[in-house]
Amino acid sequence: MRQRYPGMTAAIAALCTTMALAGCGGTGGAAEVTLQLVAADYGTNSENSSSKYWKALAAEFESNNPGIKIDVDVRPWKTIDADVAERVANGDAPDIAQIGSYSQYAKAGKLYNADQLLSVPSQANFLSQLSEAGKVNRVQYGMPFVASTRLLFYNKDLFEQAGLTDAPKNWDDIKEDAQALKEQGVTTPIAIPLGSEEAQGETLMWLLAGGGGYTDTADGSYNIDSQQNIDTFDWLRKDLVGEGLTGPVAPGKLDRATAFKAFTSGEVGMLNGHPSLMQDASKSGIKVGMVALPGAKGKAKSSMGVSDWMMAFKENNHRREIGRFLDYVYEDTNVLNFAGLYDLLPVTYSASEEMTADDNHADLRKFLEALPTSELLPYGKNSWSTVSDSIKKNIGQAVEPGGSASSVLGRIARDAATAEAAE
Repeated sequence: MRQRYPGMTAAIAALCTTMALAGCGGTGGAAEVTLQLVAADYGTNSENSSSKYWKALAAEFESNNPGIKIDVDVRPWKTIDADVAERVANGDAPDIAQIGSYSQYAKAGKLYNADQLLSVPSQANFLSQLSEAGKVNRVQYGMPFVASTRLLFYNKDLFEQAGLTDAPKNWDDIKEDAQALKEQGVTTPIAIPLGSEEAQGETLMWLLAGGGGYTDTADGSYNIDSQQNIDTFDWLRKDLVGEGLTGPVAPGKLDRATAFKAFTSGEVGMLNGHPSLMQDASKSGIKVGMVALPGAKGKAKSSMGVSDWMMAFKENNHRREIGRFLDYVYEDTNVLNFAGLYDLLPVTYSASEEMTADDNHADLRKFLEALPTSELLPYGKNSWSTVSDSIKKNIGQAVEPGGSASSVLGRIARDAATAEAAE
């Protein structure tokens, strides 16, 4: 990252002085404007709710930008996408939304693009992989907010009690380790949360490990019911769920937050996790091991990368004020503060360089190293929101006793084809 943008931090500091208003402008003495910000909650309780971060940031911004107020509304991940969609449908779009998907709003012509909002230094500082993922028809509408990659977490103490000395290196190891954990009375040897909260992410992790994915690497078209994907979910159903290794809650009913809480309570042996889980596990006294989720026979095709998105709606005609606020949001100090709060990855070159060099974030280096080559969800496809909903509703059935991966993935593939044809 440093080699691609040497001296980025210094360059941005210099340019921002002269270009602070280039992409956004001030209020110009106009009447006071209140921007409505709807943001997702990354906290797990009231003590670490994201509401505290946003309200403090808003207060700092307001003190330096008279005439602009920020109305902060922080909502849980489980409902925020639907909450924003309902507001948009009712003609009450917020000025700014920090959520999981932007492409449907870009397609409907409801969003400002990044060129209309950000100063040149702010926009140029995004990691190129994430900037590309934020584009629809080669125009950037989604601005990455934070990123993460996924690794397989395991409880070192439970592994030791089960006589396991090494992390799993392939799927046979995962099954054998889960069986050993079950014999030791571990409640959930391996958690596979395919509930509605983030089934689309958990699914992609396993598909990539099985050599498949959501899209064809050659042309980007959906390839959801490929044979590799069917084989992956057949294995999950037969070798993990069918052997009683996934705990008392059916994967299709298990949300990520519930699985994470069970891991930090010492009830789960293995699960796929993101950087924030390290912090919660450490606070709970859980000794964590982390490795890339292995493939069936060894190293997986790639790991999954995730970005959450910032977007700005045109409805209230507050482009200039939104741009001023977003330039502030993407200053290095603020990017690093939020990423550090939740052990997530920054989305800019300068902040990534600073985090990589900081020994206080040494435990995040594995995740930072994985990000440039990770495979992201197909955020830029206009149909992705519809397809993601179909995955959330249906994928759990593929691993139910007597379920059919071929049938379920075929149903999702048909939903994807219908959604694509409607574009």
